[in-house]
Amino acid sequence: MYALLLPGLVFLLLFKYTPMYGILIAFQDFNIFGGIGGSEWVGLAQFEKLIHSSDFMNVLINTLVISLYKIVILFPIPVLIALLLNEVKRMFFKRTIQTVIYLPHFLSWVIISGLFITILSPAGGLVNVIISSFGGHPVSFLTDNQFFRSVIVFTAGWKETGWNAIVFIAAIAGIEQEQYEAAAIDGAGRIRQMISITLPGILPTVVLMFILRIGSLLEAGTEQILTMYNPLVYQTGDVIGTYVYRLGLGQQDYSFSTAVGLFNSVVGFVLVLSGNMLSRKFLNRSIW
Repeated sequence: MYALLLPGLVFLLLFKYTPMYGILIAFQDFNIFGGIGGSEWVGLAQFEKLIHSSDFMNVLINTLVISLYKIVILFPIPVLIALLLNEVKRMFFKRTIQTVIYLPHFLSWVIISGLFITILSPAGGLVNVIISSFGGHPVSFLTDNQFFRSVIVFTAGWKETGWNAIVFIAAIAGIEQEQYEAAAIDGAGRIRQMISITLPGILPTVVLMFILRIGSLLEAGTEQILTMYNPLVYQTGDVIGTYVYRLGLGQQDYSFSTAVGLFNSVVGFVLVLSGNMLSRKFLNRSIW
């Protein structure tokens, strides 16, 4: 049995732990020709630059706002879908719905971005055709700072909501059916059973997923935003991940971009620990 762990351990060692050596770049004025061993050490200079950077503060605010939108709006929806699907008794209908809402997850963000860029296009896009038919004026959703965040949240929900519901559907499947039978004998209706049995039964899973989501608060969807944004919406759409990408690869400022990434990781780790402590204190539940 221990031998079966080896592939996973090798994977973690090669692709998770070995690259951590590159964190040293954050404390250097990295020279790509000199390498880590031949670059000048500058201590915490990159982090001081990070703290005093006006661009970074705007990027941090964008990241927090988009992530909070996704948590507040999108996190409850998979739970609700799982609860509603559990009430569907016709298996054919239930499985059809599950399949339909799962499918977008398997499409890449490149495909989805192309799809929504076409649908939201101000020049003949489906949404703007509908708006124009009601007497409105075409809206450039992907180049307007007023609408860009809403598009990001909506497309993220469209792609991942069905897939995220799988965890909660599996948690519901693990609830003992005898509880529902006993509740029905006592006269409890479907809604009362949902409130008194199903929700408490999946609460540990909900808490776990929420803590993990809090831990990725500073990950607002880099791949998604990279494929959809443009310089016109940097003011509201540029997040930490895209900022690191633009600095590291675009401007070749490897040390500063590594410092930003390290800041992101440390804050995420602290948030996971804090969420776990709060869960243990107020809900008597912990993920470890």
